[in-house]
Amino acid sequence: MRLLATLSAAVVTSTLFVVGCGSAPDVPGDPAPTQTPYGGEVVTEDPQDQFGDVGEDGPLVAGDDSDADASLSGPVAGLTASSSMKTTAPLNLRKGPSTSYSVLLVIPSGATVTALSSTAQGGFLNVQYAGTTGWASAKYLTAAGAGGGSTGGAAVDPDGAPSPDNAIARAALSVGFSYWWGGGAWLETGATSSNKGTCSGSCPSCSHSGKYGADCSGMVAKAWQFGTKALEVNSHPYSTATFVNDVSGKWKTVSRGSLKRGDAMVYNQNGAGHIVLFEKGDGWGASTVYECRGCSYGCVHNTRTFASNYKGIRRAGF
Repeated sequence: MRLLATLSAAVVTSTLFVVGCGSAPDVPGDPAPTQTPYGGEVVTEDPQDQFGDVGEDGPLVAGDDSDADASLSGPVAGLTASSSMKTTAPLNLRKGPSTSYSVLLVIPSGATVTALSSTAQGGFLNVQYAGTTGWASAKYLTAAGAGGGSTGGAAVDPDGAPSPDNAIARAALSVGFSYWWGGGAWLETGATSSNKGTCSGSCPSCSHSGKYGADCSGMVAKAWQFGTKALEVNSHPYSTATFVNDVSGKWKTVSRGSLKRGDAMVYNQNGAGHIVLFEKGDGWGASTVYECRGCSYGCVHNTRTFASNYKGIRRAGF
């Protein structure tokens, strides 16, 4: 049952005040690659792994909500704070309850969000997605019920053997943890305010506190089960400078037009690089990915585009 129908049937007048806050994304400089000692070996990590090269990294894809019904305000029948809902389309998560507020991120279609209030305002609901709080159009939210999962019925085990579904499951568990330049560790139980860690500054001159978090290449390596397999053990065996080249028996280049679930997109040029784990979409258009994107974002699940300098790669066995 669409939540919109519920809203239309049970609307009363109310006023709800929300103060939105946020910070601009880190804008890295362009220093030379830095040698970062870790785990008894030297790992070459790209200074711009946290965000990608400025001007080359693609923007978030515009989500739905332009047709939100501003007249829909008030308590929603059947909805309580902490209720789970699913998105029915890529959906903007905004700082406030109208399209005049800026977009924090784009929630992928089929993703689960948590209601923070049972009251709608201007056609928007206050929700939380992957640790980020904001407002999303009620029109594209529906009650989270039984239905086909994104794995197509395949068994998913984050601790199981490497597979596309298990790689996605491992990456999904990183969402909400902090960006950690040169790191790769998170918990199977998920991120909380006390364990997610914190990151500040512009990497490589950034600071991290806590035991958990990851940068882009640390996350993909961990999802693909290279390095130490255990999610909670910090491991960072490769950088984008490694991922961008084929390695026999580990990964190979594939066309972006043929990307499949569990593949990756990577670039590394002029001392800058970034890598993401591909979930679904159009490799040359709107792609839904998991990525650890910088101090201001942390590890996220979002839909966006990627510049032409990215290439597709596929893990051996996938």
